[in-house]
Order: sequence, then C-alpha cells, then structure tokens
Amino acid sequence: MKSVEEFLAHTIQLESESALRFGQLADAMTTVGNRDVGRLFRRLADYSLLHLGDARARAGFRTMPVIAAADYKWPDIESPEAAAIWAADPFIGIDQALQVALDAETAGLAFYDDVLQNTNDPEIRVLAKEFVEEESQHVAELQRWIKLHLNGEKLPTEA
Repeated sequence: MKSVEEFLAHTIQLESESALRFGQLADAMTTVGNRDVGRLFRRLADYSLLHLGDARARAGFRTMPVIAAADYKWPDIESPEAAAIWAADPFIGIDQALQVALDAETAGLAFYDDVLQNTNDPEIRVLAKEFVEEESQHVAELQRWIKLHLNGEKLPTEA
C-alpha cells in the first residue's frame, strides 16, 4: 500500500464485500428454511456493516482514490473476507457455516497482517495494527463459537 487512502479504500471494499456476501448467504439460508445458519450469516453481515461504517468514518475527510474492481490488490481473485459462495448450499450445517465464517475472517486477518508487515508508512502501520487486532478478535470469537457448538451449547445467534 502506497498511501493511507489506498489502504482505507481496500478496507472499505473488503468490508463492503464481506457484508454483501454474508447478507446474500443469510438471505439464501432464510429462503430455504435453514434459519440457524441464516441467523449466523446475518450476524456476520451486521458485524461487517459496523466495520464498514468505521472504515468510512476514518476515510471521511480524505480524498479517496477510485479503484477499479480488477485493480484491488487481493491475495486471491476476490476480497479476502468474501465468504465462500458454496456456503449458499441449502443443506449447509452450522458447523460448516462456522468454518466458512472462520476462513473468511482468517483471510481478512492475514490480509491486514500482510499490510502491517510490509509497509514502511507509519500511519498505515498504525491503522493496519488496529485492523489486525480487530480481526484477531473476530477469529477468536468464531473459534469460541465453534467450541460452543462442538460442546452442544447454544451460539449467541441462537439466543
């Protein structure tokens, strides 16, 4: 990343795509009657929307670059936190849905950590470190949810 504005543009796009994908998955699961998974994905979409709002607020006073979809610097073909589209399978179980969510959050964490490790810009380092800490919390929370599920306990989305 060459500027804070470029970093924030990537962050805004990452959270937008995460919210969109989790929202689509939530709608798909609700439509087919898989309500537990639908609630899980809706909660994750809502979390992404909160993070998107935070990223937009940070970018609010800056002149943001316009980046074409093909010009984002993702480690793969789509944004790191865009959950796997195969999770729209109507028969997906809560265990698989949790793994899809964990994979997406882990990919987001790796993206921000890569930025943190490879930038020399002190302002980008500060922001990237904050996002690494935030994504680490998301990963830890999903790991906690997986343990709850494996122990037969209710998830926060089921309460």
